Amino acid sequence: MISSLKAFNLLVMFLLELSVYAAVALWGFTASDKWLVKVLLGVGGPVVMIAVWAMLGSPRAPYPVHGVGRVVLEALWFGAGAAALAAAGKQGWAATFAGVFLVNAALRLLWNQ
Repeated sequence: MISSLKAFNLLVMFLLELSVYAAVALWGFTASDKWLVKVLLGVGGPVVMIAVWAMLGSPRAPYPVHGVGRVVLEALWFGAGAAALAAAGKQGWAATFAGVFLVNAALRLLWNQ
């Protein structure tokens, strides 16, 4: 049973990672009335986030961070997702996202994931 919960927690972590991209894209497409700015932020924001995660946070990252650096990376990364949702006018979603992340992070710490 516990192994299934651990696997589910890792799935939630992956879905949270993907949700950051969606949140940043949502923010980008709602950040301006100008079409070009919407496209640049809505597409460019997630591309920048993809590059950062690929370089530092992914399992195959060329420059992986560990320990305190990992905690800082995750706080900034998932905090950016929550902030993007809030900036897009989705404060309830932002609070829910942050809460799910905190529970997920606590369980990963408890289970040494």
